[in-house]
Amino acid sequence: MDAFDVVVIGAGAAGMMCAIEAGKRGRSVLVLDHAAAAGEKIRISGGGRCNFTNLRATPANYISGNPRFCISALRRYTQHDFVAWVERSGVAYHEKTLGQLFCDGSSRQIVDMLLGEMTRRGVKLQLRATATDVSRTDTGFELAAGGRRIACASLVVATGGKSIPKMGATGFGYDLAARFGLKVTETRPALVPLTLETGALERLKPLAGVAVDARAASARTAFDEAMLFTHRGLSGPAILQISSYWREGEEIIVSMAPGVDVFERLREARRANGRQAAQTALATLLPRRLAQLLAEEHGAAGNLADLPDRTLRALDQAVNAWRFKPVGSEGYRTAEVTLGGVDTDELDSRTMQARRARGLYFIGEVVDVTGWLGGYNFQWAWSSGWAAGQAV
Repeated sequence: MDAFDVVVIGAGAAGMMCAIEAGKRGRSVLVLDHAAAAGEKIRISGGGRCNFTNLRATPANYISGNPRFCISALRRYTQHDFVAWVERSGVAYHEKTLGQLFCDGSSRQIVDMLLGEMTRRGVKLQLRATATDVSRTDTGFELAAGGRRIACASLVVATGGKSIPKMGATGFGYDLAARFGLKVTETRPALVPLTLETGALERLKPLAGVAVDARAASARTAFDEAMLFTHRGLSGPAILQISSYWREGEEIIVSMAPGVDVFERLREARRANGRQAAQTALATLLPRRLAQLLAEEHGAAGNLADLPDRTLRALDQAVNAWRFKPVGSEGYRTAEVTLGGVDTDELDSRTMQARRARGLYFIGEVVDVTGWLGGYNFQWAWSSGWAAGQAV
């Protein structure tokens, strides 16, 4: 039987980070993953450029049954710490909107940075190895993987959530937590496009592919980012963000010209040039196809001079107070992350160790901590992996 101080199940962002930190402390570490390559979610993220963190990351950007749980890890290993490592590694990067940091080149650079550091720290990596038959022993844990039996003092679960099952995502981490008596909160797709009922889809069909800067609001919060009309419903950053807060049966309110008094704008346009078509005036605020559809739906096909104030007010409501109830989401197939997971009440926030199973740790997406869109979930992976790596 092979023996290690630490076995990490999952060669993703959190798992590799934890392995590196444990290796720095002189621990013997083995990382297992059922996939053929490490860091596959890192590789595909950010359109292949990896949105590896966010300069604005704070605990307020995370959703959890216990909003305070993430504070310790995020404060002890910050986005600035990770950026410093990226810079030392010579990886060029740039900031996009809202503090999002991306590689100038390929996301593979981040994977290589992690793998290189694992090698330097003596960490062993075994791919195409599915962990099974995990059990407690007097000295730690024992499991089977890759045709061999493995013993370890500390076992770290960094298996992620259920999102993007075509990449091998499963509920393994949740099942393992439950097997050791830990509570798991309800899980659901997050940062995911929302779907609309058939009638609404047919009405909005001409808008497929149209994007607009918008404010999407639920009963809990609101986000100002781009929204995209699709053949199945709505997507884009604003919708992905609000999807993490939305629940079935609830209404979403969208403003497609946030901060603009559309009624007054249309009245001014009517005074300045009454022969102008309403859709032409709306097109100064919205994409042309969207302006055309709204004008047609609200009986505003003629000149502005012929339209009463009530029609202009109706257009204002259609633009900045569009209310709708999604029928669902596109599910784990396209969800960027999984909401929910191992209950944070079961874990020590400083070490990520299970309170009722000494030597067992849960990090990254498998934990009930979910970040906003824009690099926040990677930062949670780095921070939680780092925290566990100091303790295993």
